[in-house]
Amino acid sequence: MTRRLEGKVALVTGASKGIGAETARRLAAEGAAVAVNYSASKDAADRVVSAIVAAGGRAVAAHGDLTEAASISDLVGTAVRAFGAIDILVNNAGVYEFAPLDTITPDHFHKHFDLNVLGLLLVSQAAARHFNPRGGSIVNISSGVSTITPPNSAVYTATKASVDAITSVLAKELAPRKIRVNAVNPGMIVTEGVVSAGLHEGDMRKWIEAATPLARVGKVEEIAAAVAFFASDDAAYVTGETLHVTGGLR
Repeated sequence: MTRRLEGKVALVTGASKGIGAETARRLAAEGAAVAVNYSASKDAADRVVSAIVAAGGRAVAAHGDLTEAASISDLVGTAVRAFGAIDILVNNAGVYEFAPLDTITPDHFHKHFDLNVLGLLLVSQAAARHFNPRGGSIVNISSGVSTITPPNSAVYTATKASVDAITSVLAKELAPRKIRVNAVNPGMIVTEGVVSAGLHEGDMRKWIEAATPLARVGKVEEIAAAVAFFASDDAAYVTGETLHVTGGLR
């Protein structure tokens, strides 16, 4: 594999499983030293770190609850102490639960917005303060739902539409510092979270496969590849973009 990220330092949030774990492995395979963030499962994060190290890469597990400002500061500090100034931030941590309008509660709203939007902003704020003076790349993991807008997803979809907007704003705001900001918007990807939500089979998956031009769901490797592109100098003139990796479903 081409080592486009040799000498770079990356922080990947929510990297103990799913898209985040595969992204951490991909960035490490391309040469980056990776801080693997987790909030609950240190064992899962340690497994990701062990896999990276076994493959000849550099990684460290970094705890941080992204709904707590003090915890975010500790997380970024762990990454910087381990590897130095940050070149790449991947904002992957998030939560999703579908709920029809009639069952939306303040708790449901805040559970999603506190992590998916406020957490993303606070991590970006803290990490940007420790970015390499030469600049770098922030990649936000948004979602295809921001344009697909499926029923029963008003709150989750609203958070991801917010991420798309934030991506555009921060791309302009951070451009003078040579920090590029882009978003990857996955379609349905079979991850641990999708399986635990029971969405990996049944009507939801059948509908997505039927409506998707490429007629299948996606793989974590396909999302990680898009993130690696945005993180690399191959995307040196790309900022403020949202790349839909959805098999053509919009």
